[in-house]
Amino acid sequence: MKRLYVLLIAIIFSACSEETTFVQDPFVVAFESLSQNLMDIENEAEIALVYSKTALENGSVTIQITSENAIYGTDFTTTPEASSGVITLDITSGQSTDTIAFNKLNPFLDETTEITFAVASINYIDANVQGNTQFKLNASAALGGSMQPEVGGPNQGNQVFVDLSSAASTFVQRDSWDLGFYSGDAFRVAINGSIYMAAGALEFTDIDAVTESDVSSYKSQIAVGTFNADNAAYVDAPNGNILETAIAEVSDTASENKVYLLNLGYEVGTATPNSGSVAVAGDHRGWKKIRILKNGDDYVLQYADLDATSHQEVTISKASGYNFSFFSLTNNQLVDVEPEQDRWDISFTVFTNIIDGAGSYGYSDFVTHNTKGGAEAYMVETSSSNYDAFTLDNVDLNLLNTDQTTIGANWRDVFSSMPFEDRFFVIKDPNDNIYKIRFLAMVNDGGERGYPEFEYELLQAE
Repeated sequence: MKRLYVLLIAIIFSACSEETTFVQDPFVVAFESLSQNLMDIENEAEIALVYSKTALENGSVTIQITSENAIYGTDFTTTPEASSGVITLDITSGQSTDTIAFNKLNPFLDETTEITFAVASINYIDANVQGNTQFKLNASAALGGSMQPEVGGPNQGNQVFVDLSSAASTFVQRDSWDLGFYSGDAFRVAINGSIYMAAGALEFTDIDAVTESDVSSYKSQIAVGTFNADNAAYVDAPNGNILETAIAEVSDTASENKVYLLNLGYEVGTATPNSGSVAVAGDHRGWKKIRILKNGDDYVLQYADLDATSHQEVTISKASGYNFSFFSLTNNQLVDVEPEQDRWDISFTVFTNIIDGAGSYGYSDFVTHNTKGGAEAYMVETSSSNYDAFTLDNVDLNLLNTDQTTIGANWRDVFSSMPFEDRFFVIKDPNDNIYKIRFLAMVNDGGERGYPEFEYELLQAE
């Protein structure tokens, strides 16, 4: 027994640095636990600290915060507030515990995120930093479950972005934005297909010279749903290829950047349709003329009403970590639409698709996957594989593709208002987690469209 005691003492001392002064009964502030799963935190969580003994005098303890794939003040905050990544907690005489409130601001914090709280120093007599000196907040990819995206009923007023690994979703009103300025290498600008926008180049480079009479003959052509195959040129490619937008690549040479006639599409509908139908399009939003230039690594957007002899101009920077910077011509400002590019997987939206031989056409109850962020998908027919029995061994990585319409309208039957039961989908998210997903409903109990439901299950976590 004596030999064992001597061995334990030796181990304790060997864990200390040469500069450490051994204190027989040190005052210690430590975390009560070592970690917590971010997935279990909806809005707020308390991080508990305990003292080795009741404080007999006042002092303080400093907590250092470090984070990976999370930004203090944007994705999370704390109470007390941190300054330059450090929280200072007061030690009060008579106190034996303390807490830090963790406030989760971003519901999409996922398995790529790790936030560490570490006891940095203790300002108290005979104090020592030891024990549970670190507390980590991190997450594992969600194992699965069922979700009911808030599309907005038969008017389908929302675009919903779903992150499977965090089991979280967020939405924006469809007509809250007009243009998406691509943040990748290419200088491309997307139009809002969820409200049936269209864009066509004019033979002008001076935006102020364009008048209503110059473009009136084009209005019937630059529109969605004309049943003319040629109008496919006025909408972005449904497959999501950023190099196939209606607006051409923005050139370094200013004289090559044409003025575009922009059909602003339709407001979100407000009518109440018959059960099982939709009313997604409201009043027409009008027209604009726009011209887009480059200034170094930034976009320069010029825009005006058709008969205006002057224009507004705004510089728009690429948004690091996001697919696009989104701009509202109505509100003259940048708006938040999508989450960060690696924090959403699928989107529920009204969509502008192409019908072979008939051109562009609007679809409701549409599902895209985040191809620009790196997501891929493919469809599985139940004649060859059963959903419940489908495992990682059955996944064919060669079938994964980047056509964002892979799920599209292929999951639902508008005539029966039910999902197809003979198919499901495999999705690889931007963080290489692989899921199977099956749709369960497209209407509510009252038969109203715009109430989708799906279930999913994790097959492989990275």
